[in-house]
Amino acid sequence: MAAGEGLLNGAKFLTVAEVAAVMRVSKMTVYRLVHAGHLTAIRVGRSFRVPEQAVHEYLQGSYVGVESA
Repeated sequence: MAAGEGLLNGAKFLTVAEVAAVMRVSKMTVYRLVHAGHLTAIRVGRSFRVPEQAVHEYLQGSYVGVESA
């Protein structure tokens, strides 16, 4: 097995534009999240690809709870 093969087996990667559409934010916001380390991404040439699972994990961790009075 090649290095990292188990890690990426079956992973689906999204472009920055696709992530922006899913999250309903601008592409610049996605770039900021990637550069700040809040959203995992890999670099392919001069562009980024974000694992779909990373988007789901980021969104799940971003829920804001409602406090009861």
